[in-house]
Amino acid sequence: MNKEKIIRLLFPEASSKTADRLILGLRLMFGIMLLTHGITKIVNFGATAPMFPDPLGVGSAVSLGLAIFAEVGCSLALLFGLLARPACLVLAFNMFVAIAAVHHFDFLGAGELAFLYFVIFMAILLTGAGRYSVDHLLRSRLQAGAYM
Repeated sequence: MNKEKIIRLLFPEASSKTADRLILGLRLMFGIMLLTHGITKIVNFGATAPMFPDPLGVGSAVSLGLAIFAEVGCSLALLFGLLARPACLVLAFNMFVAIAAVHHFDFLGAGELAFLYFVIFMAILLTGAGRYSVDHLLRSRLQAGAYM
């Protein structure tokens, strides 16, 4: 192995392709994980609704419905990278409510997973969905059409 290969192996340069692949991986992993939480809430809606926390004061069933919207609808959007920033805004808000109202800012205990979700959703909110997304495809088409 020559010196250049060793340097590239030990000190890889961050490229936009690398960042786009990382964002895709995060979108897929955290979108699927939260989607499964949302599906569980749908399946158990009747049993869960009466005891679901109501931190926004809209009623337990409505709070559960909003959580399902975030965890299913917005997670699906995140998986495809469709309107990823608005979806991440909703998902991050959902996780913040869980951290604050349900886990009482216990970042290292019961609220650790919600905090991890929050951080990842905020990161994707700031970076966007990346090259491997419906958002990128739509943006490219809109830009191409705008210059014709």
